[in-house]
Amino acid sequence: MKTPERQTKIIATIGPATESDQMLETLISEGVDVMRLNMAHATHDWIRDISKRIRKIGQKLNREPAILMDVKGPEIRTGYLPSAVHLSRGDLIDLVFSAQPHPPKNGEVWQIEVNYDKLHDHLSPGNNVLLDNGLIPLLVVETSPEKVRCRVLQDAELKSRRHVNLPGIETDLPSITEKDRQDTLVGIECEHDFFALSFTRDADAIDLFKSFLKDHNSPAHVIAKIEDQQGVSNLEEIVAAADGLMIARGDLGIECPFEELPIIQRKSVGICLAKGKPVIVATHLLESMIESPVPTRAEISDVANAINEEADCVMLSGETTTGLYPVECVRMLKRISSRIEKELPPVLSESLRLFRPKAKMLRSAAFLALRMGNTAVLVFTRSGDLAAKLGALRPNGAPLFAFTDIPGLHRRLRLIWGIEPFLMDFSEDPEMTIQDAIKRLKEEGRVETGDQIVTVTNVLADGKVVESIQLREVDA
Repeated sequence: MKTPERQTKIIATIGPATESDQMLETLISEGVDVMRLNMAHATHDWIRDISKRIRKIGQKLNREPAILMDVKGPEIRTGYLPSAVHLSRGDLIDLVFSAQPHPPKNGEVWQIEVNYDKLHDHLSPGNNVLLDNGLIPLLVVETSPEKVRCRVLQDAELKSRRHVNLPGIETDLPSITEKDRQDTLVGIECEHDFFALSFTRDADAIDLFKSFLKDHNSPAHVIAKIEDQQGVSNLEEIVAAADGLMIARGDLGIECPFEELPIIQRKSVGICLAKGKPVIVATHLLESMIESPVPTRAEISDVANAINEEADCVMLSGETTTGLYPVECVRMLKRISSRIEKELPPVLSESLRLFRPKAKMLRSAAFLALRMGNTAVLVFTRSGDLAAKLGALRPNGAPLFAFTDIPGLHRRLRLIWGIEPFLMDFSEDPEMTIQDAIKRLKEEGRVETGDQIVTVTNVLADGKVVESIQLREVDA
């Protein structure tokens, strides 16, 4: 039996460096499981075009990746500046909200427009404001309905439309903006498999977004992005409401103390494992490889740590959008994943707190496969739940195959740790469905005559769902 090359999944963000057909084909062939499209930078026409080409190439290669649209979410930004503003430590800067144009400077005070007119409601003297992804720290000294006056804490250069972060400050920004709605409609049109909701603050935001998808007949799953302290505080309820979690370490590292990041990451992965939800570790995994053909030793350890913590996915951002070595980054993640997974013990996760019969049945199947050695687990699913819970058990080293007859679900299953998904018509006879699946696995060289497979099935008999586990040997 062919053992899995790796069981941790890979997400690659598509951009100028990877949008050609040749690069898309290479990334899919190299094993990218999910293609991320970032709406902070994409146009609707580009989304339609790239989505169509990803689908076409995936079908040609008989390995369709999922597509994840990352919606921009609510954000505060500075306004347009005709030229860069050179700030010195001790300078005063007014963050102003009026729609009327402001001169860059009023006497000795710089005037910088922001797009959030309620900023003064949330800030008080002594609070911190961070501009340009944390590169420009400010200290609030005075607030009024017209402005928030701050003192610059270090020399810096401010350019147009930079991010504004308010560490530890809760705002009443909408969880879904009008831009998000319009972008999501395009994603629904293109049958995207996942939508990542930026700056998720509570379960209500997830419920609202899911309702929007349901109203537009989309079966897509919602991934909550944790990017600020409010999201961290509501982590349990967010994971329970969402279909998965992304630990977005970029903004999270600005909003939270640096030393808290590893703790937040470990806690987030643990909560997702406990609830059987997929979890993605994102941002800065191989940042140096945007310009270098090899990663730093610290980056290798960072990726290894995510795999040791049993994250479902590791994600590339700038490395594959504008980087010089996108394919090398994917290969590097594969090398690190496959090597570290070999060091993980072949045991089941103890984190899955699911006491329904389904979870016990899956635990028994996974345990049997590990005990027998060189044995695969084969599940059949129409909702994806069986496959998701099987992956959450983390039976390291056991091939995990999931068959479904629901188009689109086979792509969504690519996000799940260890799961290799297949789309196949099901027979009315459950035994015939199992035989068809095993035949497909043989044809693709994934199993051979004499190999052993643990099959997990649930069939309707006398009005009841009957679940069963069988150990089978692959026939000639």
